[in-house]
Parts: sequence; structure tokens; C-alpha cells
Amino acid sequence: MSYENEMTAHNTPVGAGDEQSSAKYLDTSIADDLSDFNSLDLNCYDENYLHTVSMTELYDTVYENRPPIIDGLLYSGLYLFVGSPKIGKSFLMAQLAYHISTGTPIWNYKVSKGTVLYLALEDDYSRLQKRLYQMFGTDSADNLYLSVSASQLNDGLDKQLESFITKHTDTKLIIIDTLQKVREVSADYSYSNDYEIISRLKRFADNNKICMILVHHTRKQKSDDSFDMISGTNGLLGAADGAFVLQKEKRTANAATLEISGRDQQDQKLYLNRNPDNLIWELERTETELWKEPPEPLLQVISQKFSESNPAWQGSPTELVSWLGVDMKPNALSLKLNINAARL
Repeated sequence: MSYENEMTAHNTPVGAGDEQSSAKYLDTSIADDLSDFNSLDLNCYDENYLHTVSMTELYDTVYENRPPIIDGLLYSGLYLFVGSPKIGKSFLMAQLAYHISTGTPIWNYKVSKGTVLYLALEDDYSRLQKRLYQMFGTDSADNLYLSVSASQLNDGLDKQLESFITKHTDTKLIIIDTLQKVREVSADYSYSNDYEIISRLKRFADNNKICMILVHHTRKQKSDDSFDMISGTNGLLGAADGAFVLQKEKRTANAATLEISGRDQQDQKLYLNRNPDNLIWELERTETELWKEPPEPLLQVISQKFSESNPAWQGSPTELVSWLGVDMKPNALSLKLNINAARL
């Protein structure tokens, strides 16, 4: 296709034509300015304006894919990890941190490798050294960073974490052990305050596209629902993306259960056993089989059309329908591709 006509400069008149050209230019400029003004979103000046997205706009948008940190177990966002004191929470946190920093599977779950920051605020470096050596021997991880002190949430913690992430751009996980250590001593323990604290840390995790785990305690009073045993108000769990509850029937036993509930994964119950030699938590069995997303026929057709020699295709939705040979309207095809973009 030739673009010669579009790229050829128009003959510019001289003399009286200059005035006509200037007038036309002025008219065009005013029209452009009016067009720009009319296109402004005046809703931003309405104090009662509520931003909404229609279902059509929602379907037309391709959202960024956020791969799991541990497939089927841990995703980006904020999680609570709770259990009674001295039950082995910190050992399990060290285990998660090590597996993510090395990218090695844990309990048959696939792991996405990345930098981990573990704030072990109830420990010292000597204890951490002995614990990690007992668990993992001499196989250290260069991208697992530990600290035994940090500022409180209202005294610069967010700036410290932001500084770390700026220096370590591949950060996948931040563990704060424990929540109480970064919370103000005089903090109000109401529902609204609990909700605000978790929401603030969740915003940080979401904005930086990482996972954050807050280690916390269970209350002494038993409940049929394990998640009702989280110490504090329902504001903690309500604002979080998910929670893990670690429990033992008997404190001296090596066996424990780990219950998981969250927005991005199915509820699960894992039966764990703590190896008495290296103190690593090992998976004995799961109560429920991990749900797998069913195959999408359209994606299977698309995968068969591409190869190393034919890695890309370009054209209109109508042309794509014809190329794929599917019985589908072009707009329906576009919507399906938008919604399933993360699976392509």
C-alpha cells in the first residue's frame, strides 16, 4: 500500500493566500482547543462522583497477570499466618522463605523463585543461624535476607520496606514475624483499627506486586471454625487476602494441621509432620485434592496454531475467527481472549 499522497506536502499559497491560511489555522486551533476541553473528564470536579466500570468495559480490559508465588498455596497480596505460641510458626516461615528464595518445590507445590525478606523480630541472628543450619545445612541462599529489627508501622516501616524493594526488584515475599512487633503499643484494638492496619499493609503489597505474610497468634478460646481463633477482631481476616492456621492437638506432638483460606485459592487442609532431626515440616497428606482449572477449548485450538516457526499472528478479530476456524462471533472471541489472556 502506498502512502505517497499522505506524505506529500501541500503547495503553500503566497501573498493574499497567507492571510487565508492563517485564518484557517486559527479556526482549526480553536476547534482543537474546544475538542480538548469537551473531552476533559469533568467528573473529577464533582465531589459526589463515583467511579464505575461497566461490565462491557470490564470484559474489554486485559489485566496484568500475577503468577502465584507458590502455585495453589500462596499468591500476591497479604496473608495472616497464625498459631499458638511456640508451635513452630517461625520454622515454617523459614521453610517458606528458603523454598521461594531457591525456587525449589515445597510439598509438591510449584514455587516461583524470587528475593525474600524475613523480618524475624522475635529472634536474634545467632538463633537464626542455628535454626537455618539445622534445617538446610550448608546450602545457603544469596537472595534470602533476614533482619531482627525494624521500625513500627507508623514510624517508617513502609519506607524501610520500599527501600528494600527498590534495591531488590525481584522481591516476591516479605514476612513480618510478628504483626505485634510492628504495631504501636498504644494502638486501639477495635475492628476499624485492625482493618485499617491490615488494609495499609495490603495496599503496600498490592502496589509492589508482592506477597506479604504477617505472623500472628491465635486466642486461647477454642472454636469449631479455626479462623475464628485468630486473635483480635474480624477486621484482621476481613481485610486480608487469606490466612493460614497452624494447629496441634497436643503441644508435644510432631503432627499438626495447616488450614488455608483465601480469595485466590480453594480452602485446604494439610496434615503436616515435623521431622525431629531437622525440624522441617513435611506433608503427610491433604484433605482435599487441589482444584485445577478446566481446559478452555479455544485456547487448545490457538496452541495448535502456533509453533516456534509461527510464534505470532496479526489481524482483525474477524480475520482471526477465520484463521482459527472456530464458530464464534468476532466480538465474543475478543472477550474470551481478554479474559483468558493470563493463560495464553
